[in-house]
Amino acid sequence: MKTNVTLLLAFLLTGLLSCQQSNDDDQPETREPKSIVLPDYANEVLTKSNHFGISLFTEVAGAEQKNMMLSPLSANIALNMAMNGAAGNTFTQMRDMLGYNNLTQDEINELYQTLVEQLLEADNKVTLNLANAMFYRNGFPVKPSYKEAMQTDYQADIEGLDFSDVVNTLKRINGWASDHTNGKIDKVLNEISGDAVMFLLNAVYFKGDWTQQFEKNDTENLPFTLTNGESIEVPTMSGKIPLRRYNGNGFSAYELSYGRDNFVMDLILPNESLPGMLPVFTGETYEEITSELDQQEAKIKYNVLLPKFKFKYEKKLNEYLQNLGMTDAFGPADFSNLSDVTTFISFVKQNTFVDVNEEGTEAAAVTTIGFEVTSAGGGTPTVHFDKPFVFVVRERTTNTLLFIGTVYNPLEV
Repeated sequence: MKTNVTLLLAFLLTGLLSCQQSNDDDQPETREPKSIVLPDYANEVLTKSNHFGISLFTEVAGAEQKNMMLSPLSANIALNMAMNGAAGNTFTQMRDMLGYNNLTQDEINELYQTLVEQLLEADNKVTLNLANAMFYRNGFPVKPSYKEAMQTDYQADIEGLDFSDVVNTLKRINGWASDHTNGKIDKVLNEISGDAVMFLLNAVYFKGDWTQQFEKNDTENLPFTLTNGESIEVPTMSGKIPLRRYNGNGFSAYELSYGRDNFVMDLILPNESLPGMLPVFTGETYEEITSELDQQEAKIKYNVLLPKFKFKYEKKLNEYLQNLGMTDAFGPADFSNLSDVTTFISFVKQNTFVDVNEEGTEAAAVTTIGFEVTSAGGGTPTVHFDKPFVFVVRERTTNTLLFIGTVYNPLEV
């Protein structure tokens, strides 16, 4: 599937305002986000789904102090696809971990379709592409009902390949990932196990301009303090930008807008250190942040000093998903709705890319799931992000998490 829709959503705000910069006292044009209408049960489900995304993020981020980024949305979609093949306790563990309560698989698929369709149509000033794929080994007996769900509910590209021809199989799968992320993620697999029978992939690509862009001429090298106390000089954007702000317990949160204000980037700056904040950064904490920010209709203009950053990240997620309760899927598993042949998930991996600059944000993620057979104050205030921080990209009206990551060193790529 390739759902390639250029959105007028405000995820990466265009430069319509910034190309004709107003005086400091002028307020930029107010834009209302487009409402996304979901079933009554969706709010609770999305809240719990966000809790999964934050928990996965803190599990991974807490284990390593480096630039990293995950896409909870991409992970959620790929795991939804895998869950369509699960039964028994394997299905229950995956459903509960993702926060779907007692929903049936059909209800989960319907919610996915409703949410994705409206995300893609929310803003034509933002490019948001979502794509799914299922590549299986020629001769592997995939149940027709599973293929139908992938085609109908997830509009997935479905293709049988000769896995024994490793070179061409890798070329096809990695080429698919590159095609659906604008070339930003060009390799998701380096090898194929002899017991591999299927790969499920989800790709998310996002590109948008800030509602009010930073002027490139204002970017200059400014100090950034690393976790070890060392100070380095990093290219730092600056501008008088209207934003929302919330002071929490041990941190401050700031919200920069894209487009018509549907999509935003939340920047969370710890009062002390990022490693010290992560253990108490929970789904409830993030729910508190977004709730407080969303209640603020007015924005306040700040002197924003934000480092440019651009990096790629790759992470195998097996251990972290097991810690969150998804244990049986990695074996012994029940994927009897996928095939009569006993299979298990051998790995879940994410590859991500992010580029934050004066114009806006470009970000991409590919989640790959591998299956194997069992046999085998008085003036303009200033905020300066001059030490490690968290960044989040979300859709405001549903709080759908697209990307979340940490910046420990803006110079690392």
